[in-house]
Amino acid sequence: MAPTPIRLALRGALRDVRYVSAVPPRRATGLVADVYRQVERDFGMLAPPIALHSPAPEVLAASWTILRESLVASGLASRADKEVVASAVSRANTCPYCVEVHGMALGSLGRGEAAAAISGDEAIEDPSTRALAEWARGGEGSIAPELKPELVGVAVTFHYLNRMVNVFLGPSPLPAAVPASARRVARAVLGQFLKPSDASPGASLELLPDAPPPGDLSWAKGNETIEAAFTRASAAVDAAARASVPARVREVVQRELAFWPGSSAALSASWVEPAIAGLPLSERAAARLALLTAIASYQVDESVVGTFRRYQPSDTALVELVAWASLSAARSLGKRLLFDVKTSERTEK
Repeated sequence: MAPTPIRLALRGALRDVRYVSAVPPRRATGLVADVYRQVERDFGMLAPPIALHSPAPEVLAASWTILRESLVASGLASRADKEVVASAVSRANTCPYCVEVHGMALGSLGRGEAAAAISGDEAIEDPSTRALAEWARGGEGSIAPELKPELVGVAVTFHYLNRMVNVFLGPSPLPAAVPASARRVARAVLGQFLKPSDASPGASLELLPDAPPPGDLSWAKGNETIEAAFTRASAAVDAAARASVPARVREVVQRELAFWPGSSAALSASWVEPAIAGLPLSERAAARLALLTAIASYQVDESVVGTFRRYQPSDTALVELVAWASLSAARSLGKRLLFDVKTSERTEK
């Protein structure tokens, strides 16, 4: 776990969450307190990308469950390879916050060259690392079948978290007050607390009830813990959406995702308007926010969120809608990462 001064500084960073008020650790109760304890114990710090979910406790538990069981818990894939996937996916999703965080982690694991190359869109020298990053970005290549549940799980998790971070957080995990001359040292210090822990698989499953697995999680078969984590998380987020996302909005988003090629939209956000034109005026704001989140989360701005909040002002509704749209897109992208060709095995711990 990070030293007390660093943990307190990171807790203070919760004030940087946009649009919603994250639950402060000292005021956390029930499920929120349970999740916070696990996050600080197993991840080393209360990371704002997880804590921002706290206005919706079940969605908070879902976000932590998929992150813990795919990235943090020990498994067949090395933590370094998982961080390569997290970094490459984050770069593809234009999420500088996550690129920086997981670049720190890669640096602490001796993969600083890969972190720099990924963040700068440069060629990675090591062939196996380069192939893994290309696979994660949805390009050519494949992974060993026995590693699919873990590595696809990491990719799906970060397709989800990148979207949440793009909406609710700024471009860097370091406060703007940290001067440029100190940022390198700050990154190195934080990176030390993102190294692998001795977290055993499955501890987060107790946070959410069991549920039948949906068909789109077939990539998780072969790893009971990963399958259970994503099944329970998906069920929790879907249940939250039924409360906060109108049925017609969910239908529009699912229809657009069914024909989505997987790439980001154009720089202009005008593409979304024809897709929502048939909805009642009261539902267009929710559909606009959901579609932008799913397909081009970096296009979500204060005006898009503000228009949504005129109709649904609660923090809970905002987190639940953005989470559902983010996970819907991530699950869609997860299905695209299923390949049959086996490449080199990655079993280094």
